Amino acid sequence: MATITTNDLKNGMTLEIGEGLFTVVEFQHVKPGKGHAFVRTTLRNVRSGSTVDRTFRAGEKVQRAMIDKRSMQYLYRDGSDFVFMDNETYEQLSISPEALGSAADFLVDGSAPLMLMFGTEVIGVELPAAVELVITETEPGLQGDRVSGARKPATLETGLVVQVPLFIELGETIKVDTRSGEYLSRG
Repeated sequence: MATITTNDLKNGMTLEIGEGLFTVVEFQHVKPGKGHAFVRTTLRNVRSGSTVDRTFRAGEKVQRAMIDKRSMQYLYRDGSDFVFMDNETYEQLSISPEALGSAADFLVDGSAPLMLMFGTEVIGVELPAAVELVITETEPGLQGDRVSGARKPATLETGLVVQVPLFIELGETIKVDTRSGEYLSRG
């Protein structure tokens, strides 16, 4: 563990504090006219996703968590777990859907996301900004359905349901934004 001071905090940095792992969402150095300087932070719990506001004294020492980013290839589902292969060691790893969070909705066989690892624990997944997925179920578009901006639900190969324009048909490949889960364009 690397020990840093609160003066060195940056957005996106991961800290190991007594209650768990936290990512710095926002920080602000405050130097009041009287008294000592302090650092006001907003921290997101890596495991639960909840945010907390915490104030530190300026120069206070905190533990920086070393997060390892590993490229892994998604192989298949084993029951409810997802099985990945480390691209460097070829070791297979089973990961629960809870550890993947919303990233599970965008994983198809052969995709290679970056896994954020703390020791041997997966604490997050970095996906590309958009992925291409095939539509497995949607209502057919009817002649005359050309209302600007009209949408219909479509189920994708991963089970995710997104709203798509009326002209999109069954079996088409579409691009989906992995941050918002919204339709972007045809693939």
